[in-house]
Amino acid sequence: MFETPTLDRPNKRTKPDWLKVKIPGGTEYSKVKQIVKDNSLHTICQDGNCPNMAECWGVGTATLMILGNICTRSCSFCAVLTGRPNEYDLNEPDRVAEAVRKMQLKHCVITSVNRDELSDKGSLVWALTIRRIKELNPETTIETLIPDFKADWEALYRVTDEKPEVISHNMETVKRLYRMVRPQAKYERSLEQIKRTREKGIRTKSGIMVGLGETEDEVFEIMSDLLKNGCNVLTIGQYLQPTKMHLTVKEFVSPEQFGKYKTIGEDMGFDIVESGPMVRSSYHAEKHI
Repeated sequence: MFETPTLDRPNKRTKPDWLKVKIPGGTEYSKVKQIVKDNSLHTICQDGNCPNMAECWGVGTATLMILGNICTRSCSFCAVLTGRPNEYDLNEPDRVAEAVRKMQLKHCVITSVNRDELSDKGSLVWALTIRRIKELNPETTIETLIPDFKADWEALYRVTDEKPEVISHNMETVKRLYRMVRPQAKYERSLEQIKRTREKGIRTKSGIMVGLGETEDEVFEIMSDLLKNGCNVLTIGQYLQPTKMHLTVKEFVSPEQFGKYKTIGEDMGFDIVESGPMVRSSYHAEKHI
């Protein structure tokens, strides 16, 4: 029987050398930080404790997070705050578009918290944000990392109708671990969303974490399920416990195993597979157009 991940103790394992990251700093890092602050924006880099923040901000890029920084869900791997969100701001799309202009981004990645309490699940702000970015930055390509909208397909189509170059929706983990890792999500629902996105002619992308107790065969199974549902790009990265209140790390997966996942994924038919300990869904996103 497989061991179930636990939430009752902090992870005591020592991180291997391949998971060490540099301290944030530098001119570009400071520039991005100031632009985010001046435009009253949130980033998943900060709110999600992303280990690649120093690298990405250091070259002038960031993943902007819309619809606030409080999520209506309580995923047991995620550092973003859970609770009752504030009212959303219809001026936010303009601020995001202006930040993209100031950063001079050729490619931008936008994500959001879940807003399950809203009748439109936040899709109106999503659509306006994409539209404003394109109006102010017509040469900039866009990747949207969206929630599942609780199977509100009209909400999904508000996003697809704006034609971002890539729409990403992360599966996060293998089917067996879904109830523990993503208690308010459904494996089949996320696959259906990816399928419907691809049917709209949009390039699709998804990401998973490893090190949560999954088996190799289960990783191959989710790869197969994603391909069957039209996923073009896959990212695979190491799960890192953000606080002692989150799921513990079951395994630090070796770089060699990540390499194996990449090779097999490409052989299976994905257009692109980014697989490595520090890979996150928006890592090197500009390559995925």
